[in-house]
Amino acid sequence: MDILSTPVNFLKGVGPTRAELLRKELNISTYGDLLFHYPFRYIDKSQIYSIATLVKDMPYIQLRGHIISLEEKGVRRSKRLIARFQDTTGIIDLVWFKGTRWIKSAIKLNNEYLIFGKPSFHNGKFNIVHPEMDIIEDGNVMIPTLQPVYHSTELLNSKGFSSRSMSKIIKVLLSVIIEQVEEILSPEIITKLNLPSRKEALLHIHLPDSLKNLIRAQKRLKFDEFFFLQLHLLNIKLNNKKQFKGYGFPVLGDTFNNFYKNDLSFELTNAQKRVLKEIRIDLKNNHQMNRLLQGDVGSGKTLVALLTMLIAFDNNYQSCLMAPTEILAIQHFNTISENLSNQEVNIALLTGSTSSKERKVLHEKLINGDINILIGTHALIEDSVRFKNLALVIIDEQHRFGVAQRAKLWKKNKYPPHMLVMTATPIPRTLSMTLYGDLDVSIIDELPPGRKSVKTLWKSDSSRLQIIDFMKEQINLGRQIYVVFPLIEESEKLDYKDLIEGYNDLVREFPLPEYQVSVVHGKMKPADKEYEMKR
Repeated sequence: MDILSTPVNFLKGVGPTRAELLRKELNISTYGDLLFHYPFRYIDKSQIYSIATLVKDMPYIQLRGHIISLEEKGVRRSKRLIARFQDTTGIIDLVWFKGTRWIKSAIKLNNEYLIFGKPSFHNGKFNIVHPEMDIIEDGNVMIPTLQPVYHSTELLNSKGFSSRSMSKIIKVLLSVIIEQVEEILSPEIITKLNLPSRKEALLHIHLPDSLKNLIRAQKRLKFDEFFFLQLHLLNIKLNNKKQFKGYGFPVLGDTFNNFYKNDLSFELTNAQKRVLKEIRIDLKNNHQMNRLLQGDVGSGKTLVALLTMLIAFDNNYQSCLMAPTEILAIQHFNTISENLSNQEVNIALLTGSTSSKERKVLHEKLINGDINILIGTHALIEDSVRFKNLALVIIDEQHRFGVAQRAKLWKKNKYPPHMLVMTATPIPRTLSMTLYGDLDVSIIDELPPGRKSVKTLWKSDSSRLQIIDFMKEQINLGRQIYVVFPLIEESEKLDYKDLIEGYNDLVREFPLPEYQVSVVHGKMKPADKEYEMKR
């Protein structure tokens, strides 16, 4: 049996009770689970302070000295153990309110200790409450530069199983298994990327002897995660291409050509042409296309999507475009309908607001093939929505939809339709390949002539007044401002500012009659949303 599969209760210092706690609280059942339970931060313990140099509001500090006396004070809840700790420059009190009996029995007077904790100032003098303590044997001490801090839970802490306890059992684990850790990368990759061995990385992530080695360990372990995620996703992609047959679009027909030559009043950018060519190559194959189309707002993604739907139409197939909100779906419907007004293409809109009567007619037309392009929201994935020959699905703002939602559209036909998912979120190519390794990636990295590039800035709440002034300047120039909030109403679970609170704040900053502030959100009636959008 692989040693990493060994149940954690066999490790010295764990036992059945702790093992059960680790399983329930942190999902740690085996040596491997424990080994890959990495610290989430580190405490710098490279410096030893002297008592005489302490000042108010200091962070955590480390002292070296002797405990010269012990005294218990108070009764019941106020009972505490006070140790007088002395170094060469002064004396400070160490105070414990819990576990006093065990601590008293463990402390050895006049032995040398390393003390770590946060100093507080009370009644004119410093003290440290519940410090960490390490005894120094024979005057020799190895001072750790970085102490790992592990995720724990309230129950584990209440049972005396703290981050420090976790560190101790991981040290035991490393002493047992580190020499048996196998390398999983080739020597060529390790040499080319100047990576430490897997054994070194796992040792230094838990027991870093320097910041340099910690950074190297983190780099190696992050690389491993991304590398094997990439392999897994590429394997999925290859299997999909083998397993899922797709619809071939061999024809670039009359409707596409007529629209391209007669109805487009401008030339496509080179980036749009390149992306369209990449899509065309996918559509010619009898395998399902899975492609991510990334481009800034105004880069022309919707036009590329429209041209792709015309290719499907010329090959006698249906298409659908799914948007995350009703407002966006209506905008797409109006834009595409207007662009195709000279072409004999039947376009329909399906949202949550579509009446039962309209839905019934629409469902019949879809099954009969009378609707060529369907645009809508989540309503498209309802079981009642069936197509005659759906061969192309386009999803706008794809991160707003889950995998299960997208997969529902796959099952509308015998063969899974071609998938084109669009996003305006700027993602570096290398990161997009990691996040969307199961997708081919096309990027529109060029804006049409006359379009200004989008500038993205990050500002903290401390710049609030500056931002308000900037917004007023833009409004006075005749421009509009959109403010987006993550929640409509206050949430007990999420600590985010909500729309209602934000609206009240904005109304105070932008009062009538000089300014007009409107609200639009997903819970409003369609007529109300339309009214607000037109204001």
